[in-house]
Amino acid sequence: MTKTSQISGFHNLKPSERIRIVKEFAALTDEEVSTLQSTGPLKLEQADRMIENVIGTMPIPLGVATNFLINGRDYLIPMAIEEPSVVAAASNAAKMARVRGGFNTSSTEPIMIGQIQVLGVADPFGARMRILSAKSEILQKANEQDPVLVSKGGGAKDLKVKVIETAVGSMAIVEILVDCRDAMGANAVNTMAEAVAPLIEKVSEGRVCLRIISNLATERLARARTTVAKEALGGEEAVDGVVNAYAFAVADPYRCATHNKGIMNGITAVVLATGNDSRAVEAGAHAYAARTGRYSPFTTWEKNSEGDLVGTIELPMAVGLIGGATAVHPIAKIAVKILGVKTATELGEVIAAVGLAQNLAALRALASEGIQEGHMKLHARNIAATAGATGGLIDEIADQMVKERKIRIDRAKELLAKFTGRTA
Repeated sequence: MTKTSQISGFHNLKPSERIRIVKEFAALTDEEVSTLQSTGPLKLEQADRMIENVIGTMPIPLGVATNFLINGRDYLIPMAIEEPSVVAAASNAAKMARVRGGFNTSSTEPIMIGQIQVLGVADPFGARMRILSAKSEILQKANEQDPVLVSKGGGAKDLKVKVIETAVGSMAIVEILVDCRDAMGANAVNTMAEAVAPLIEKVSEGRVCLRIISNLATERLARARTTVAKEALGGEEAVDGVVNAYAFAVADPYRCATHNKGIMNGITAVVLATGNDSRAVEAGAHAYAARTGRYSPFTTWEKNSEGDLVGTIELPMAVGLIGGATAVHPIAKIAVKILGVKTATELGEVIAAVGLAQNLAALRALASEGIQEGHMKLHARNIAATAGATGGLIDEIADQMVKERKIRIDRAKELLAKFTGRTA
């Protein structure tokens, strides 16, 4: 029978029926189907309401980073990630930072930007003035869409209009600034943007096209800073190593991309663990890093007059505690409880501190023993398990591969055969 991915009405089927079709299409075994259906705390029925065409869930490891002291308060940090050494590195960096008081954080108000694209205007700058003259009316219309948000102190707070030149001509872009309080805000902002579109068309004498939130949340920034004692880091030479590594990232976008990726290892892990939109946070972060026309690090590192290391981070942090997967995913709800955060602003600041810690750990490793030593010890365990090792053999094979500096699947299989034969 010819296989096809063109399946009419697939989305209307029950998950069990979808699994049956996928089983036949991909020749899955009964064991593989059973694994797909063993969804753990997130039941198949719950998952089926979260996204389309559900056939199962894909668990990834959930770890907890320790040692974090943020604004004088202790936190355990849930992190969902498949990459070895990330959680351990964050914990180690937080331990080093504790010597000088840990991390201090701050942030702006939780303002998100909704954009309304106005086309076909003969006088775009005149339209800009007409729209600004109707600001109060437009904001009132926007706030009528979410009285609950307004009652909690949020809602549409301001309106801006800019004229941009594009390949197809001038456009007037209306931006409504919405205080989203403890929500990420996409639904609220998009609803407001759509509601005010007819009014903007009338005032501008143009045609509204796109009405959508921006993930470049420049009005919703989270910041963290830390001072790391040179003794905790390994001496003044280690401090200089981190500063030099940072200077490399500032000067070279090829290095900067990996510098920032390491920061996002920690940030994305916490965003994912708490059921927030990791793609939105990542897009906003990288766009923020390039906002000047040059791609730059999220962090800064410098040496103070005492010879200690001082680090800072600033980036958009559009995360929430209500709505979305955060409110319905059972593990996300537990992760938020472990964190103990009470507001979306606090959550964003904690995540920023984790990103700073992750960067500290990576730069210290790169400037000293190299990134591979710690990372590959953990990676070797994965390779050993993939080769078929179980129990204590995983660590024994992993240790031998690290000692030989041969962390490969073929070597793991050779060692497994050798050790299994020895114990047979």
